[in-house]
Amino acid sequence: MKTKKSPKADLEKNRSLFFSVGLVLALGLVLAAFSVKTEPVAIPETGTVSWDPPEEIIIPITRPEEKKKELPVVSITEIVVDLEAGQEELDMTDFTSEASEGELFEVNPVLASTPPEVEEEIMIVAQEMPEFPGGMKSLMAFIGNSLKYPVLAQENCIYGKVYVRFVVNKDGSIADAMVVRPVNDLLDKEALRVVSSMPKWKPGMQNGKPVRVMYTVPINFVLQ
Repeated sequence: MKTKKSPKADLEKNRSLFFSVGLVLALGLVLAAFSVKTEPVAIPETGTVSWDPPEEIIIPITRPEEKKKELPVVSITEIVVDLEAGQEELDMTDFTSEASEGELFEVNPVLASTPPEVEEEIMIVAQEMPEFPGGMKSLMAFIGNSLKYPVLAQENCIYGKVYVRFVVNKDGSIADAMVVRPVNDLLDKEALRVVSSMPKWKPGMQNGKPVRVMYTVPINFVLQ
């Protein structure tokens, strides 16, 4: 027996109707979509940070003007005593140091010839010459107790006469001691040491006023 579909259940006859209705609805939705006005939505922009670098601050440095130091004006008076030019060697007190068991010092004081008077800051000869405290005997005793003949000089047979020049200041102090006629470094240093260690002298006098006077002492180192 052949099965037949019920006429009520057969939808093929309404197919065109359904298609037409669906098409109309679709077109209506499309038209409605185009007719609706939409307001634009403002999208906030990402904030930007502007950075201005700080200006470079330049501080001017003002250097103080250097004041030029004014050099003091120094008046130098140089006095040169030439013992070779016509002056006798005995113009100065001669001290002799002998290397023996007891140190012997011979003193031969001779008055110096008076040269023409010269007005200088440092005088060679004054009306009253400087004097060691106690006189010449005390000077001889001081040198005799202070002077030591260097052992190395004795062993090497070194001897001779050392001339030491110095200045007796207005207050009697000893200044500017120096060897003016050397013999040997050992003897020179010993003679200079003794002269530099002398106490204050009685200053030289000129016209009743103390003056600076140059003085020279020869110290003779003799081997026996």
